[in-house]
Amino acid sequence: MELKELKQRNTQHDKQLVIAYEQFNKMLTALQKEDITQEIVIFINTKVEAINSMKNSDNELKKELKKSQSCILNKVEKELKLVPKHHYRSTWLALGMAAFGIPLGLIFGVSLGNMGFLGIGLPIGMVIGLSVGTAMDKKALEEGRQLDLELK
Repeated sequence: MELKELKQRNTQHDKQLVIAYEQFNKMLTALQKEDITQEIVIFINTKVEAINSMKNSDNELKKELKKSQSCILNKVEKELKLVPKHHYRSTWLALGMAAFGIPLGLIFGVSLGNMGFLGIGLPIGMVIGLSVGTAMDKKALEEGRQLDLELK
């Protein structure tokens, strides 16, 4: 079964809508190149049909495009372990800052007696998160689990 395509619309007057539309189309193209299950094809086609049938304003269409794209990518990641480029890097950047950066900053602040050093831990956590995420992205690429799609 083939993936359905988005219906062409006149979106030239809203740059953000044009970007969201192009990115959704790129996602569909990247997914067509992969070996995906029938269940996921039906799920994606349902989302595409919902977007194609919308006759609402550009803002609502833009929100629906982003929401559907997120939904599709989450399902594909959970069931097929396929991720877009730099997925793990983005995820681990925030995790590194929260899980490593804040505790390290707290340790620096308490040990030096000045809580102003709390901010030192954030860049350290960011670097740790970036390195872990980049390594996971590289592993996903080597295993062939990375989609030819970069989210912006």
